[in-house]
Amino acid sequence: MKQAVFVIGNMDCPTEEALIRKRLASVPGIGELAFNLMERRLTVDHTLPDEQPILGALREIGMQAGPAAAQPGACTRCEADGAPAVPAKTWALMAVSGIAAIGAEILAWSGAAEASAPVIALALISIVTGGLGTLRKGWIALKTFTLNINFLMSVAVIGAVAIGEWPEAAVVIFLFALAELIETLSLERARNAIRGLMAMAPETATVRLDSGEWVERPAAEVGVGQFVRVKPGGRIPLDGTVTAGASAVNQAPITGESMPVEKAPGDPVFAGTVNERGSFEFRVTANKGSTTLDRIIHAVQEAQGQRAPTQRFVDRFARYYTPAVVVFALLVATLPPLFFDAAFQDWLYKALVMLVIACPCALVISTPVTVVSGLAAAARHGILVKGGVHLENGRRIKAVALDKTGTLTHGRPVLTDVVPLVERPADELLQMAASVDAHSEHPVAAAIVAAWQAPGRALLDVADFESLTGRGAQGRVAGRLYYVGNHRLVEELAICGPQVEAVLQRLEREGKTAVVLATEQEPLCVLGVADTLRGHSAEAIRDLHALGVVSVMLTGDNPTTARAIADQVGIDDARGNLLPEDKLAAIDELIARYGTVGMVGDGINDAPALARASIGFAMGAAGTDTAIETADVALMDDDLRKLPRFIALSRRTSQVLWQNISLALGIKALFFALALAGKATLWMAVFADMGASLLVVGNGLRLLNAAGSKTKA
Repeated sequence: MKQAVFVIGNMDCPTEEALIRKRLASVPGIGELAFNLMERRLTVDHTLPDEQPILGALREIGMQAGPAAAQPGACTRCEADGAPAVPAKTWALMAVSGIAAIGAEILAWSGAAEASAPVIALALISIVTGGLGTLRKGWIALKTFTLNINFLMSVAVIGAVAIGEWPEAAVVIFLFALAELIETLSLERARNAIRGLMAMAPETATVRLDSGEWVERPAAEVGVGQFVRVKPGGRIPLDGTVTAGASAVNQAPITGESMPVEKAPGDPVFAGTVNERGSFEFRVTANKGSTTLDRIIHAVQEAQGQRAPTQRFVDRFARYYTPAVVVFALLVATLPPLFFDAAFQDWLYKALVMLVIACPCALVISTPVTVVSGLAAAARHGILVKGGVHLENGRRIKAVALDKTGTLTHGRPVLTDVVPLVERPADELLQMAASVDAHSEHPVAAAIVAAWQAPGRALLDVADFESLTGRGAQGRVAGRLYYVGNHRLVEELAICGPQVEAVLQRLEREGKTAVVLATEQEPLCVLGVADTLRGHSAEAIRDLHALGVVSVMLTGDNPTTARAIADQVGIDDARGNLLPEDKLAAIDELIARYGTVGMVGDGINDAPALARASIGFAMGAAGTDTAIETADVALMDDDLRKLPRFIALSRRTSQVLWQNISLALGIKALFFALALAGKATLWMAVFADMGASLLVVGNGLRLLNAAGSKTKA
């Protein structure tokens, strides 16, 4: 069995996947098919002598297919580098289509006949510029007996034209084409997210040769066991273990930790993380393609692939509804004249009335109008929803997992405590600590300096400053040596008595980083630095609980810090020390327990969990590009209260959707009965169809006034 991989430029959703499956099923020699909509890849197992029959079958159904080299872990870009996902020409044609459709509606509403030349001309312009692709796909679907949503839309447009509803035909085809473009853009954003992950690790590394010389080499050529050197401010190219030197490394891209982690010989380092200061060497433990960052990339791709989009209700319904109506109308037209000697013209007329009533315009338009209204209402409240399917599925959320740093907290350390240990004013002690730390680049030191600095508050002169790697810093003020450092430093100075221990333990239990200002003889004060809670985090959690949603914290910070923050905001379950793969496993566990699960995060380390969750939420302003692009919903101003508002809006949208679907089908069922009884005429059928459309549109537009508030609807 051979395997062929194809890139299909216009394969973006399950509709194309179903069409391809049906067509290739009839080609002898083809076995398993594997689809990757994220990368627009199709993998085919086959026993054919060459790939031409597969390419021919794909091109027969309008697929832009070409062979591609199978490169595991790579994200294939179907468009040329730098080319937009949707070309400017397509946007221009869509603009013309929309303007022409609106123009036709305005003319009709202002008194012009819907079958008048100006109205027909504008409608034709709209259909040609915006809908030819849909009509072409509808024709292919008909030829292959795949009655999908493209066929349904084609029937809707042709039916509207046949009964003279030209403006309606134009508006329906324009809305559907616009929805298809939005879906294409959404997938392209996700592809860009994976490209952004791949670009995090540098392409080159400074490697030590056997001769002892240091040379620049492509990271892909560096093997396990070789030694690499990293300069201050540089990104680490590969996973490894530190062998010489020391520094602080920003591991937020991997672990999500809010503070840089001190690294010394024996400590692990990860590809894609940033060396804050100092130079060090490490021995490579994973080559390119196998690093922690590569695993994150793979997890994102796999999680995206496992989350098959929810097939649209109308598409499923059309599989039975449209053929059934056509067959039923044919039977109505033929059986009574053949078997009951009824008048053929009378029953043909009844069949035509049924086909007109069956025009799915109201049904088709009800979903996009309702969803677009819901999306617009969400956007008004700073909630960016990347597709109607996420808005519809939000109502099913039973549990929400939340990252800590940058989601529940601000992601920026600030000074929270100054605890004097001697009889000196707290401000004097803070000034002393800030003066020494002003020469340090550590984020904790920056928080202490920022807490002191204000107009009129000067720093003291410091001499003989020295950074004490992994412990803190020291410097002389007025000839006396002062230390500002961590627990380890005061133990080395042999001044860590019971009073200091008690304060340090208390601050650490509260989830804070504790540092001590001291001389060689005694500790002077303890300072607490912490990543502070966002102002509305507790309120957001209360609102989630009011909606019956369980809250879970997933963080790379230690369990003590995680539990302290969880207690402050009222979270049900807190889990700490989690790497990206651990968060992914936690999401799988929550999905198994609750079904539909949301994940809220802001960091690259959250990307796999965001992708695997039923709905991923990114904290928009503070989040990394990868987290935002991978997520399905972005809370644009970082207000976590928008999460319960989104769920409430989703529940309201679902109610309106089912109201509209029931309304459209109910009216059609009523007029079917009237048609069979001979009480309905063609003009009544047209009125019923247009009336149903207007009703569902009006009902859907009510969502524009939805406040997205904390309703329990």
